[in-house]
Amino acid sequence: MKLNRVTALTALAVTGALALSGCASDASSTATQTSTIAGQACQSGTLKASGSTAQANAMASWIKSYQSACSNATIDYQATGSGAGVTDFINKQTAFAGSDSALSGTDKTNADARCATGPAIDIPMVGGAIAVAYNVSGLTKLVLTPKLVAEIFSGQITKWNDPQIVAANPGATLPSATIAQLHRSEASGTTDNFTKYLTATAPTVWTFKGGKSWTAPGGQGAKGSDGVGAALTSTPNSIGYIELSFALTNNLTTAWIDNGAGAVQATSANAAKTISTATIKGTGNDLALSIDYKTATPDAYPVVLVTYEIACQSGNDSSTLSLLKGFLTYTSGDSGQAQLSTSGYVPISGDLLTKVRSAVSSLS
Repeated sequence: MKLNRVTALTALAVTGALALSGCASDASSTATQTSTIAGQACQSGTLKASGSTAQANAMASWIKSYQSACSNATIDYQATGSGAGVTDFINKQTAFAGSDSALSGTDKTNADARCATGPAIDIPMVGGAIAVAYNVSGLTKLVLTPKLVAEIFSGQITKWNDPQIVAANPGATLPSATIAQLHRSEASGTTDNFTKYLTATAPTVWTFKGGKSWTAPGGQGAKGSDGVGAALTSTPNSIGYIELSFALTNNLTTAWIDNGAGAVQATSANAAKTISTATIKGTGNDLALSIDYKTATPDAYPVVLVTYEIACQSGNDSSTLSLLKGFLTYTSGDSGQAQLSTSGYVPISGDLLTKVRSAVSSLS
């Protein structure tokens, strides 16, 4: 089913006068500011962050709103990918990182070391569907099972009119063309979540190593959610995985996924049904989540992600702490979360949102 185009969000605001790099020039403005945003006092200074491209549209909207209300604040978010964002954070280049995967392994160890006086914590801020988008002339609806998705992205199915795809889509017009498979070229939390879905739901087919880097053979890589969207738009007979907001802004057609309880369209509302059942696996204010990718709940779209803002529980730079807390308080507030639904994302809700707000409040 063809999704309607939504208005592209304003590009991220970046100023070159100040850059956060851990040196003396990072000091925030001491100017008194009396304006407010969503009922809280505006904070001043310059804040630098990087990471997830999946949340780039959300960040653009939040930054525009915050800077419009708070004229003494400059927030620079670079959508470089989750892997690069975590690396920047560990190297003290940024105040926080955006990542579609919670910290783990050596990244967690190194991030904790960067924070020194307290652990680095994962704060869920944006939910979303990972759409399996395609560009096939005349194909207005495509239904895929986990096995079919795994076989397409592993190169085991190479033609659009493969008998298995035909059987799952009776009456559909499927060309004999070769499938052009697209995936992320850089370390990506979207890749991590997409491959976790395939590992969970089609383990006999998807036998490749998971993680942020794409390890399956074949296909063509593209950088960032925007890069995948552009490649899909310009490549006939292509298919790729992409955060739903970018599928919408690129007017891409997306597959319906059948986990066993019927085919489900990739929409924010349907993704919310899966995300709402996620459980917290972190401790304290670390709100890393466990997602049930195998869900067979009717109308629950199963291929989802949650983007975390990664920050130090304590030991944050005193020159940026007020703006860090102020901005994340805004993004996790009612006004900030309300902006997500209009651009293809899933707001955080319920008890989890209460815990998110508590985690942000605890930053020191």
